[in-house]
Amino acid sequence: MSHPHPELGPPPKLPKGGLRVTPLGGLGEIGRNMTVFEYDGRLLIVDCGVLFPEEEQPGVDLILPDFTSIRNRLDDIEGIVLTHGHEDHIGGVPYLLREKPDIPLIGSKLTLALIEAKLQEHRIRPYTLEVAEDHRERVGPFDCQFIAVNHSIPDALAVAIRTPAGMAVHTGDFKMDQLPMDRRLTDLPTFAKLGEEGIDLLLTDSTNAEVPGFVPPERDISNVLRNVFANADKRIIVASFASHVHRIQQILDAAHEYGRRVAFVGRSMVRNMGIARDLGYLKVPPGLVVDVKALDDLPDDEVVLVCTGSQGEPMAALSRMANRDHQIRIVQGDTVILASSLIPGNENAVYRVINGLTRWGANVVHKGNAKVHVSGHASAGELLYFYNICKPKNLMPVHGEWRHLRANAELGVLTGVPPQNIVIAEDGVVVDLVDGRAKIVGKVQAGYVYVDGLSVGDVTETSLKDRRILGDEGIISVFVVVDSSTGKITGGPHIQARGSGIDDARFTDVVPRIQEVLEKSAQDGVVEPHQLQQLVRRTLGKWVSDHYRRRPMILPVVVEV
Repeated sequence: MSHPHPELGPPPKLPKGGLRVTPLGGLGEIGRNMTVFEYDGRLLIVDCGVLFPEEEQPGVDLILPDFTSIRNRLDDIEGIVLTHGHEDHIGGVPYLLREKPDIPLIGSKLTLALIEAKLQEHRIRPYTLEVAEDHRERVGPFDCQFIAVNHSIPDALAVAIRTPAGMAVHTGDFKMDQLPMDRRLTDLPTFAKLGEEGIDLLLTDSTNAEVPGFVPPERDISNVLRNVFANADKRIIVASFASHVHRIQQILDAAHEYGRRVAFVGRSMVRNMGIARDLGYLKVPPGLVVDVKALDDLPDDEVVLVCTGSQGEPMAALSRMANRDHQIRIVQGDTVILASSLIPGNENAVYRVINGLTRWGANVVHKGNAKVHVSGHASAGELLYFYNICKPKNLMPVHGEWRHLRANAELGVLTGVPPQNIVIAEDGVVVDLVDGRAKIVGKVQAGYVYVDGLSVGDVTETSLKDRRILGDEGIISVFVVVDSSTGKITGGPHIQARGSGIDDARFTDVVPRIQEVLEKSAQDGVVEPHQLQQLVRRTLGKWVSDHYRRRPMILPVVVEV
């Protein structure tokens, strides 16, 4: 198996007749999925998603793929194929279209409806091409065939990309549920035909590669939900992804069966479920769904609220309920269902929400104590089955952390893919398919791009380090006035601390030290304010470290008069 090396340099020019594959997100992480295919100077992008921030990224709203490597080649992009409508596959599209709004978007009916609604908020009207399974479309030099796959959202597609260099198949996210809610199976016969034709490079979802066996059917959850509904005496509050149409359908069915009304809470949930209903993907009995304000007139045992926040997102409805920062107040006896899995990295945030809800008296039902979630990603048994059908000549695991990618590669070896034909890459690593063989040839920039409010890319790792220091250790400010010609102190030092846990009165012990250092520097002829600031910072920092074993951010201000 080939894998990236930290010393990889920029890739060479793509050989004539070769196909280049560059993942800009989704490898070594769960989310931010984006892959760029290049043939004969033209580019085709598959997905453009976002990654949600973790605790060590305070203040960050979203994390985007890094567009640096394609920014000067936007005119070469033939289109963006969107495999399905989850945020980790479409959330970055508005930010790429800000740079070139007329890049065509290619996807299924529901996927395009979801991204069009999102783009409307960004005031972008996209060019779209609606496709469906069994559809074949020429996109520049790329001959794209779309294949139905089952996932945790309707209308998901895989794509087979044919070029003179060979055929690459990208599965997107998929599983092989044999009893899907919408009866839309992963199209194994078509994958088998592609295998017979010859799949030169297979890019496969790795998220569940470590999990043995097969994913249980989505419909297994229905009985568990019915049991929860049957035993709930007061309100039921369900948290789910805002695009998990199949899960919401089961909630609606259970609510209808037990005589409850349903209200959607949160802008994205209201928007997405409205789209799914209008397009016929969500079946809603008349009178079942009401405005959230109408619930005030109903008894608690006739109420169901469906909201976002199943991953502990700070600003999502459920987190705000747990923090008593939402108009909906959790009371003793409410039942809260977290109908989703835990995305790696979100565990602490989710358990913090569960603890908060439990504190206010809610009965919290989650994956850890009830079967209220099944995965949308193929497990090891399904992947083995899939590889035996597809018989890929080269394999490139995608969509997963390092452990998932390696586990997926090992499954490929078990099914007969030669180890030397399996590429374990990471974001930015460039893979060329030339003469039927996939090899790593270099690396391009593919770092994190942070969205913070209206700012895109302005927040850096240094900024985040400063925020972490501020959050963990606090800040100490020092104000000193010096004579501009002699460098002698004419005022201060005045020291104030915020969030450091050190009382301002304690700083009287260090003031003489700072005065002594500044007086010595004046004698040595040092009068430049920046140098004086560094002296103050070092002196105060050493004193705080020696006395309190802390490293707060120290902000010295030296003013000349």
